[in-house]
Amino acid sequence: MAGQIPQRFIDDLLARVDVVEVVGERVKLKKAGRNHSGLCPFHQEKSPSFTVSADKQFYHCFGCGAHGNALRFLMEYDKLRFPEAVEQLASRMGMEVPREGADDPRAQAREKKRKEGVNLLEMSASYFRERLKMPEGKAAREYLEGRGLSDEVRETFGIGYAPAQWEALKRHLGSQGVDESVQIEYGLLVHHEDSGRSYDRFRDRVVFPIRDIRGRTLGFGGRVMGDAKPKYLNSPETPVFHKGRELYGLYEARQANHRLERLLIVEGYMDVVALAQFGIRNAVATLGTATTADHLRRLFRLVSEVVFCFDGDKAGRQAAARALETVLPEMIDGRQARFLFLPEGEDPDSLVRKEGTEAFEDRVTCASPLSEFLFEHAAQGRDLAQLESRERYASQVLAAIEKLPQGVLKSLMLTELSRRTGVEQSRFEALLAPAPEDNDVAPVDEFFEPVVEDGEPAPRPRRSGGALGLMARTLQLLVHEPRLVERLPESLDWCGGQDEDARLCREVITLLRAGGYSSAQVLLMHFHGSEDGERLAALARRELLIPVAARAAELDGLVSYFQRASQTPSRQEEIDALLRRQQSGERLSSEERGRLMELLAAGR
Repeated sequence: MAGQIPQRFIDDLLARVDVVEVVGERVKLKKAGRNHSGLCPFHQEKSPSFTVSADKQFYHCFGCGAHGNALRFLMEYDKLRFPEAVEQLASRMGMEVPREGADDPRAQAREKKRKEGVNLLEMSASYFRERLKMPEGKAAREYLEGRGLSDEVRETFGIGYAPAQWEALKRHLGSQGVDESVQIEYGLLVHHEDSGRSYDRFRDRVVFPIRDIRGRTLGFGGRVMGDAKPKYLNSPETPVFHKGRELYGLYEARQANHRLERLLIVEGYMDVVALAQFGIRNAVATLGTATTADHLRRLFRLVSEVVFCFDGDKAGRQAAARALETVLPEMIDGRQARFLFLPEGEDPDSLVRKEGTEAFEDRVTCASPLSEFLFEHAAQGRDLAQLESRERYASQVLAAIEKLPQGVLKSLMLTELSRRTGVEQSRFEALLAPAPEDNDVAPVDEFFEPVVEDGEPAPRPRRSGGALGLMARTLQLLVHEPRLVERLPESLDWCGGQDEDARLCREVITLLRAGGYSSAQVLLMHFHGSEDGERLAALARRELLIPVAARAAELDGLVSYFQRASQTPSRQEEIDALLRRQQSGERLSSEERGRLMELLAAGR
């Protein structure tokens, strides 16, 4: 049905759903005080760092940083789009998802176009598979048989054939009522600007459907059977296909084994399919691009180890160096990256046929760890007996180490660099600029129980890096206890400051009053995906070590303090006002002159 899902429905849905139940159906949780904990489903770990809070209706992993509410969990874990996740949660609660603008002709047109795109790619995949079975597909079948691919593997990967004709697919889809412009938009036709003519993009090629993690066809890759160029041809960027995000074979790998521990990244479709033919079902391929950060984030959500497979020649080493640059920032503790270099002139397809499954898997198992490849790459072409070469070597390695996230791997790499160069580790640590402290994510043990004295928050002993400002403490109280908004004065003059926390506080209060919300998760959902949302989420993750009974008094004390601060001019403002009057020739009273002297003396 066309139209947007109303925000009020999303708020109501999240208020009814229990995130502990949703997560608990997919992750084994144990009660841990007021919260539940378990192994994070978004990265590999041995000790639980994943926490689900029934009070906040929020999950957070202290290992990889994954966080959110029940809706976001479904989107991340089940790889659902937002509307699909809403539909699933609503179905769980027996609720029907309403849509705004369902009768709007423009909304109906957009919905029709979206469905056309989704159906078009599936129809095309089916067409290519059928053509492979027909007489015109004989050459393609012989090519695949010559490559040793069984019917079972061909069926598993949905391999098809694009006829050699210029408009075969175009005519077929046209007969099904698919508009030519839609075929062009989704990359199936090539439009020639000069002649105005359009024709099939894939012709006389073996066709490999590119599927998303749920098995839906997003695009295609075509391989020639002879020596024509280009050897591989991919769908262009379309509304649903983005080369920098998708990986060929990932859906099939997950279908073969839902508990994958390692994924092998190779170059082409035939490498993936040939390895599958030999029982190696954990290979994926990039789609004509280098491995991107998006690729790696997607893979590391599924497995703890990624192995890059490259040719052993100069070009392969250069590609490996680029992959190294990309993977370094993703190497949080618990993840592993390896680099496999094949003998010159070999690719995974040819090598697995020559050596067999067991020998190829042994190569994968013995692939160079990231650390070993990093040191080896930096040393290449350098005489480390020379002081200057050793300096450049150390500088290159240190620049790479700096890209690593804070953790055990980074420390061990510094230790190894110190061992290899003879320079004290502390010297290298001093060269790495320390990461600035983030007040939003300070450790829980940096906070003490609050004290309210005479309606004003008393100073608290805190370490320098972890203290929240007073306005941030006000925001934190409202995020944890939205009902406290009822205690606030009607006027917002007390939080009229120009800093970001004051601005956000005014927005939060206005929203809470307008919606009458009492749930923290509903509040967070309103700001989801924005910088303000990240700020509020950080405050929600941060433990509020204030007894529930004392939170109202704490908020009252903060508001009282801000009210007095907003009503009382600052010392400098008072000095400036008195000096302006004096400089204009106005005579100050004795009390005013005494006050001016008092203020000036206090500022020394």
